[in-house]
Amino acid sequence: MDSFIGIRFKKETAKRFQQFSRTHFKSLTEAMATMLDFFFYNEISPREKLGPTGRTIEANLKKRINAVIAIMRDMEKTQTKPTVAMIESLFQTEEPKKKPLILEKKFVEEKPKVKFQEKQNHNNEL
Repeated sequence: MDSFIGIRFKKETAKRFQQFSRTHFKSLTEAMATMLDFFFYNEISPREKLGPTGRTIEANLKKRINAVIAIMRDMEKTQTKPTVAMIESLFQTEEPKKKPLILEKKFVEEKPKVKFQEKQNHNNEL
């Protein structure tokens, strides 16, 4: 049987370590040994930062993706749509409008209609 040794921790730290150990390991000894092995194997210190977390990486990616989307929308508005419209207008064929044939106009003298005429009957009879 292995012998045990007592290590003094603050109460809050000891409770946190016990909760962490219960969720991930079978015993406190196994938890401590695994954590020490991790730091020795990866040659890192528990005090140094490992770099950006998953959340910060995700936020940076979202910003870059939004920037790319904005650039693509701007390109679509300023370049793609006008170019497509010009190409479509080149390939559209419309039937020419039928214009009436221009014929020589013949001038016929028309007598103007008289609105008022003198009485033909001089007897003042209607």
